[in-house]
Amino acid sequence: MPSMTVPSTTAIPDHVRGALTRWMTEPAPGLYVGTLSARVRDELWRVVSASVGSGAAVLLHPDANEQGYTLHTAGERRRTPVDFDGLTLVAFRPEELLGTADPPF
Repeated sequence: MPSMTVPSTTAIPDHVRGALTRWMTEPAPGLYVGTLSARVRDELWRVVSASVGSGAAVLLHPDANEQGYTLHTAGERRRTPVDFDGLTLVAFRPEELLGTADPPF
């Protein structure tokens, strides 16, 4: 069954943007929205994550879990999804926190 899919990208190659716009609309630069089957969503994400290069990408789609969605990332990002007992939270990379007077953990 098709479901709402939202990828967000930064500095990805033009051919990847073209692949995304064949299936989805781009209401803002790098933000795509569409209703896709799981097969199409997974295939598009495979293309995006394999081609991200020095860019970055995030994919959100509905899922049968406590939060109601799943988050996928590809490329170098300052924020990293971390699983805490089935909940996905977003953390800053620890190496960026080194050198601070009072680390948050």
